[in-house]
Amino acid sequence: MLERVLSSRRAAPVSDDGDESKTRKHISLGTRITNYLIRTGHLWPCLLIGLVIVVVTSFVYHTRDLVCISASSSDHLSRLRFFGFDGLETDFGSLGVPWCRSKHGRTVEWTTKDLIKGLEEFVPIYETRPIKNNMYGMGFDHSFGLWFITRWLKPELMIESGAFKGHSTWVLRQAMPDTPIISLTPRHPEKYLNKGPAYVDGNCTYFAGKDFVDFGNVDWHKVMKKHGIKDLSQVLVFFDDHQNELKRLKQALKAGFRHLLFEDNYDTGTGDHYSFRQMCDQFYIRGGGHSCFKDSDEGRIRSRRKKFWEKAVDIEELCGPGEAWWGVRGQMRDDFNHSNKAISYAEHFKNSRFVESVLDVYWELPPVAGPSLTHQTRYDPARASSPIVEDGRYGLFRRLGLSRLEVSVFSGYTQLVYLQVSQE
Repeated sequence: MLERVLSSRRAAPVSDDGDESKTRKHISLGTRITNYLIRTGHLWPCLLIGLVIVVVTSFVYHTRDLVCISASSSDHLSRLRFFGFDGLETDFGSLGVPWCRSKHGRTVEWTTKDLIKGLEEFVPIYETRPIKNNMYGMGFDHSFGLWFITRWLKPELMIESGAFKGHSTWVLRQAMPDTPIISLTPRHPEKYLNKGPAYVDGNCTYFAGKDFVDFGNVDWHKVMKKHGIKDLSQVLVFFDDHQNELKRLKQALKAGFRHLLFEDNYDTGTGDHYSFRQMCDQFYIRGGGHSCFKDSDEGRIRSRRKKFWEKAVDIEELCGPGEAWWGVRGQMRDDFNHSNKAISYAEHFKNSRFVESVLDVYWELPPVAGPSLTHQTRYDPARASSPIVEDGRYGLFRRLGLSRLEVSVFSGYTQLVYLQVSQE
């Protein structure tokens, strides 16, 4: 009897052990490993190692593009992208792009595909330029625009007002090898040869030095007759002389010229002369017109962008006395800012209406490429149209040969502008 009782009491633990083994079969492998690490004291070191692996993996993933695009650059764009500021470098036109409306809504014949094809042809030409360091002169973007438009129009005569060392003359010659050029410039380019590279063209008539005559004072009827030009629509006039563009437009119209190119089409609040961009910066244009209130949306955006772009313009720089924002702080500048005149908004508006009344075509050259490709950090893209080669298209940028060019040759966003005009 006693043995049976003892046997039954011994059986209970056996039965309990069996139940426990059944319960263990349902414990997951992860739980077993966790329990083991807790008992041995290795849990926290393992969690720390896992965290390090996650952080390193995330870093490598988020910086792949920086390695591809900016591996050779030490500029701040890479840092901006890593910390989440992609928008600051790619939001072209976010503050509006002022433009002048043409009479009948016409535009140019060429397309982005034509521009890309032109870039592929122009890069190797540009690399042969005689003036490698054209400081204070045209960079790559505007050189390309001048070459492309000239070659497209194929004029019978080319006129340039403002030649400096002769780089623009050289660009015109590359576009039209046999077409005569007339160059008006206060100092003859040959004078620069004593100090360094310059270009003097053999098929160019120079009104320079002692023979200089300002564009507005030339007897163009006599000059056209001398060159055998009967149709003035076959003449291209290029202005790079930092004069009031409204003044130059009226002078060109009086002479009968129809195809005009202006090199420095400065944005509102910038530059040393009154430009078409400034004239056509009106409230009825997207991004046109401005508020001088610092806490406005525009004011806050401009203030933020000023921290990242050297040449960005904030509200304090944009607005002058009496909250005058038009032109440059309410002034119409002229002649390298040696002359300036305060104008009212009513006069500014009247100027824009006149410009639009004579415009058949208005077209601004877009930037060649975005800042993540060119690595330029000076000029804010918020007031520029989308580039020909958009940010991120490094393969195209490289295929076109643009990656071979120095960072310094890429111009800012003071757009070269083409006008076709007529007076009815």
